[in-house]
Amino acid sequence: MDEVMDYDEVLERFDPVLGLEVHVELSTNTKMFCGCPTTFGAEPNTQVCPVCLGLPGALPVLNGMAVESAIRIGLSLGCEIAEWCRFARKNYFYPDMPKNFQTSQYDEPIAFNGKLDLELEDGTVVEVGIERAHMEEDTGKSLHVGGATGRIHGAEHSLLDYNRAGVPLIEIVTKPIVGTGARAPELARAYVTALRDLLRALEVSDVRMDQGSLRCDANVSLMPSGTTEFGTRTETKNVNSLRSVERAVRYEMTRQAAVLAGGGSILQETRHFDESTGTTSAGRRKETSEDYRYFPEPDLVPIAPSTEWVEKVRATLPEMPWQRRKRIQADWQLSDLELRDLVNAGAVDLVASTVDAGASPSEARAWWVNYLSQEANSRGVDLGDLSITPAQVARVAALVASGSLTNKLAREVVDGVLAGEGEPDEVVEKRGLAVVSDDSALYAAIDEALAAQPDVADKIRGGKVAAAGAIVGAVMKATKGKADAKRVRDLILERCG
Repeated sequence: MDEVMDYDEVLERFDPVLGLEVHVELSTNTKMFCGCPTTFGAEPNTQVCPVCLGLPGALPVLNGMAVESAIRIGLSLGCEIAEWCRFARKNYFYPDMPKNFQTSQYDEPIAFNGKLDLELEDGTVVEVGIERAHMEEDTGKSLHVGGATGRIHGAEHSLLDYNRAGVPLIEIVTKPIVGTGARAPELARAYVTALRDLLRALEVSDVRMDQGSLRCDANVSLMPSGTTEFGTRTETKNVNSLRSVERAVRYEMTRQAAVLAGGGSILQETRHFDESTGTTSAGRRKETSEDYRYFPEPDLVPIAPSTEWVEKVRATLPEMPWQRRKRIQADWQLSDLELRDLVNAGAVDLVASTVDAGASPSEARAWWVNYLSQEANSRGVDLGDLSITPAQVARVAALVASGSLTNKLAREVVDGVLAGEGEPDEVVEKRGLAVVSDDSALYAAIDEALAAQPDVADKIRGGKVAAAGAIVGAVMKATKGKADAKRVRDLILERCG
């Protein structure tokens, strides 16, 4: 286990510098340079052809929709769109790179020099500069079998699946992010969150971090306080959840600080993040651009997006997430704090979709920001990764509004949906959670409770209405919480005259 420094001491002695590289798998029907499908989860090596396998004589053909998606992303980030750009070959050996090179863009990206404004949890707005957004293809996937960690070290053998090889990728690279201090981990998470929301709004990717269609490489270095020269960076690869991005940055800050304070030096290397321990481990020494031996891709012609095409794409851009938030705030009459709570919980889209499915804004907010956020935190997952949909939440809210469920029973229904027991109505039936609404059954329970507590019954009859609470409690217990407490109270008062 690496030595680490206390986080507060890190901040006293060093200033962090971040660089975030986000890889986005595009949701095109076919791969970047061939006609193979891109469906996630297909049987291994069933979505391949001579082009994406790099067989001799096979020539690539560029996916036009991927180029348009790249332009959409660039425009939404305020980037300049190149009037002329081209692909290059990035040469390196990986077993999951069947061509032994990756077709990418090097010094001529399709989009460059943009920015993204982030709002942190306390409302502070930070501008993050975008260096570039360039097109490339994804690699295949290695499965290491027989080891304890799922990595190549200690494995008995490895399996290769080339279905992902050639899937269109956009890599979005920030400019160095400085001056964030203690908030560097928070900012890293906020950046990936904002980018994910933006890409989802653009409908260019499903941004499923759990399936690898959105992955973040977090570059971290430290400068001794009072200096301006960047330190040596490490690159924690393929971090695949928002929470893990924050944890990986924080851990690297504490690890690097301990190394530097002990007189050591930081190796420029890739590192892997371990979800179970919250730590990083060494990968490979990080190459420089010279090591990759970039040269222009000879089998693809340059790309020259016309001004007319770019403006046509610009005209189709949807409402941006930050614009949508302002509209929602006005429509739902939310305070700045209430909107911030929604944003910080990652619940804006979920609540909006729940409202679209029929719930009121207050009902939808209550479920996602309160109960479901607590469930997500206890499970260590992002809110959107819970196994419940906005439509299901809206159905639960409708059952409560109709009187079919109490709030307590509704939480049990939600628990059942999260446990995979089916739709809300199925959970109600299977668990027997419907509210007891038959007045004759309620009268029977009330009469039994009044008979068991005659002194309380006399107080109610004598005008002490507050005493009815004890009888309500007894009836609720008798019905296992399946009665409407307000209705029970009304019937008690009626019974007692």
